[in-house]
Amino acid sequence: MSGIAENLNEAAVLRIQVEDFLSREMELLDQWRLPEWLELFTEDGRYEIPVTDVDPDASPERALFYVADDRFRLGERVARLMKKTAHSEYPRSRTRHMISNIHVISEDEGTLEVRACFHVFRTKAGVTDQYFGSYRYKLIPDGESFRVREKRCLLDSDGLRQQGRISIIL
Repeated sequence: MSGIAENLNEAAVLRIQVEDFLSREMELLDQWRLPEWLELFTEDGRYEIPVTDVDPDASPERALFYVADDRFRLGERVARLMKKTAHSEYPRSRTRHMISNIHVISEDEGTLEVRACFHVFRTKAGVTDQYFGSYRYKLIPDGESFRVREKRCLLDSDGLRQQGRISIIL
């Protein structure tokens, strides 16, 4: 029985660590601390948002994506969003990232596969947009924390007709 308890305890501790990491990520996004958020990614990190009618496991090379950034392009996106010349986000939107139902799905060769639900509110110029769906992460342990190798945002809405675009980081 003690082996089961030890495994449950390890799983609970891991889940708490993952939840803390993801909560910190959401806080950085809501505070527009995008350069710090970018540092959460590995050098080979990816940030992806497939269109809503594509297979969630599709590759950006074979399917249409709203966003398919490698680490370099993600850095360019962050730099652009931080400038006053980013007209779609200056003045900056106010956002609130909500995350729930966090599950560590698997651990394979030092990579954690994590899934969670999200609901992001964005308000600007008197209009509030909502984005909701699920996150799929591939996290790499890094000391007492993690780094993001991949973050895929799967939108549950039929499309972006109401919002018109994604100018924030989900």
